[in-house]
Amino acid sequence: MSARIKQNKKLSSNMEDYLEAIAYLREKNKVARVKDISDLLQVKASSVSAAIDNLSKRDLVVHERYGYVQLTPVGEKMARDIAGKHKILVKFLTEILSIDPEIAGEDACKMEHSISSQTFEKLTKFMEFIETAPVKDKPEWLKAFNCYLKTGKRRACKIKRTKPKTKT
Repeated sequence: MSARIKQNKKLSSNMEDYLEAIAYLREKNKVARVKDISDLLQVKASSVSAAIDNLSKRDLVVHERYGYVQLTPVGEKMARDIAGKHKILVKFLTEILSIDPEIAGEDACKMEHSISSQTFEKLTKFMEFIETAPVKDKPEWLKAFNCYLKTGKRRACKIKRTKPKTKT
């Protein structure tokens, strides 16, 4: 099986977590070691070694025995994509739905592996739309939604409605 075919096979959520962990550790510590990955993901070192072997066969990581774990360019891109999904999902859950950040992080981790590309693309566009709104404060409808979350009641709409013009 060629490297291209191996790379194109969908990774399991666990394998995606390993890529994300390696990228995180490399950014934080400049290096990723099996022990650090094991500590971060709270798994046994033998599980990390097996995962690294799997990722290595897919040409996503390079690892020499007892050495550092490095992402290949393809592995780096995949890790960035996964981390990007995680970031957008956390932002949506915390800023729009007012979910506690710790819970949002856990939920985002679960969601990032299963969300369709179409749904994620629309969610990203939605977040871009909100973030680039011309008002500096939260949009009125989002404030109303947050009020609804707290009270269970809709607050009165502050938007003035004009009467439709009648034909004469």
